[in-house]
Amino acid sequence: MPKKEIRVRHETENKRKVNIMQTTMAKIHDPAKAKAYFENKLAFTTGPVEVDRWLRTDHNTINVVDVREAEDYAKGHIPGAINLPRDRWNSLEGLQRDKTNVVYCYTQTCHLAANACVTFAGKGYPVMELEGGFEGWKENELDIEPASANRLRGTAEQAGRRQ
Repeated sequence: MPKKEIRVRHETENKRKVNIMQTTMAKIHDPAKAKAYFENKLAFTTGPVEVDRWLRTDHNTINVVDVREAEDYAKGHIPGAINLPRDRWNSLEGLQRDKTNVVYCYTQTCHLAANACVTFAGKGYPVMELEGGFEGWKENELDIEPASANRLRGTAEQAGRRQ
């Protein structure tokens, strides 16, 4: 494809994006819909600082669930988090019905945690998504637990030894 044709196509795509943005920005949004949206957002999302505060002061009300791959969990995770990667979601292992399961993945733009929340809530588990994921946690310079402590693995191993 000639350079001129690529440039024209790129300019056309950019104009289309600008038009969409201008249409969205020019539209006056319904305050009632905005209120409902943000109430729902607040009810089902939380931030790293809030989770850290809950873990330090009221650990019995939340269950932190890391849905990243096991290798990434092993490099470090939120203190007390269990690891439940996507290939084990159907097991529901480690989720709790009597606590809010705070689910996180990699970053703000990763939708893995949101997808996990849909799956877990659909099975009757209370959930919230941690905004920013593990990157947001690190950006706030909060404590990170080293690889050695997967609560589920330790529990399963101990149960096996008791039998």
